[in-house]
Amino acid sequence: LTHCSPGPEQGNLEPGPSPRVDGGGPADPGFTRPQEGAVAQAQSREGSRLEGATQLEVALGGEHEDNVSRLRSSSLEIREKGSEILREQLDAAQKELKLKDKECERLSQVRDQLEQELEELTASLFEEAHKMVREANVKQAAAEKQLKEAQGKIDVLQAEVSALKSMVLTSTPSSPNRQAHPQLLSPGTRSKGASPRHGGGHTRNKSASWALPLAPGGNLDLHSLQPVREDKEMDNVLYAEFLTWKDRPSLDRTSAFLGRIYREDIGPCLSFTKSELSQLVQNAVENNSLTIEPVAVSALPMVKANAIECGGPKKCALSGMSRSCKHRIKLGDRESYYHISPSSRARITAVCNFFTYIRYIQQGLVRHDAEQMFWEVTRLRREMTVAKLGFYLTDTDQG
Repeated sequence: LTHCSPGPEQGNLEPGPSPRVDGGGPADPGFTRPQEGAVAQAQSREGSRLEGATQLEVALGGEHEDNVSRLRSSSLEIREKGSEILREQLDAAQKELKLKDKECERLSQVRDQLEQELEELTASLFEEAHKMVREANVKQAAAEKQLKEAQGKIDVLQAEVSALKSMVLTSTPSSPNRQAHPQLLSPGTRSKGASPRHGGGHTRNKSASWALPLAPGGNLDLHSLQPVREDKEMDNVLYAEFLTWKDRPSLDRTSAFLGRIYREDIGPCLSFTKSELSQLVQNAVENNSLTIEPVAVSALPMVKANAIECGGPKKCALSGMSRSCKHRIKLGDRESYYHISPSSRARITAVCNFFTYIRYIQQGLVRHDAEQMFWEVTRLRREMTVAKLGFYLTDTDQG
């Protein structure tokens, strides 16, 4: 409570003389009435003061209640706003939770789908692996079978190579081993002599030839027959070309050595009337895929039609001339057979002998020195030239 200052009336009061009471009796009546008035005024002032104080207290109490009500209303507003914010946050959290649930459900579906695909892939991989294992086992069995067959062929080829080496080592250019080396038996080494009505035939010696001097009048002088030894002289140009080829032997015709032989010997020797078939024959000889076989008499009527079109037992398929054809050739994998005359066979055989020998040199099967190999090549070239000119051996001469 606030202290109230005295009013204006209280400030104007002046202290008067105190009332006297004589002998303890009552106060002087003359002075009693003014004192009672002063007391009444004082009581009135005190009542006013108390009333003012009460009013002030009432006023202060009302203001306090207003402040309290205002505080309560603001507190309620704050609570409502906080509740609204919390409700909004709760709604947002619920929405986010629903989205998370949907995302989890989607991811769960994806996981299930991936697991199913993984199971299917695993099953297909196992099936494919089993299939590959089965195929590998089949291929392995086939490969083992082929390996055994190849080993058998290798053994046969090694035996043939050993035999060929022994035959080559026992043969020389001047004295070839024709019994152990039958491929050196080629036409042209011996020529057919005169007919029986001219005194019979003769056989040329391997190292010498016979001169046949004629007596005056053109008759043969038998008393003057003398053996004449054959001599030979090396061509330096041909030998140099051979040495160059021998350093790196190959069947490439671009080399000077083989190029010359193709031009001078192989080409003319295999040049027949049927040019297209002649080229096929040359290709087969170069590829070592030509086969010559005798024609059996009983099999002649059963010759295929395509072979008859390219010649027959009485017509050479290469020259087109009517000759007795006792042999036929087959080119590689072709099913057609071509009948050939003895002269055509001799020419093909001479070229085959040449290719066989240079293949031996290329494979390292010939153990002679360079000069001996050169003379053997020269001999084979001479046989191609002789066969090209039409000379060949008959079965009687070969026997």
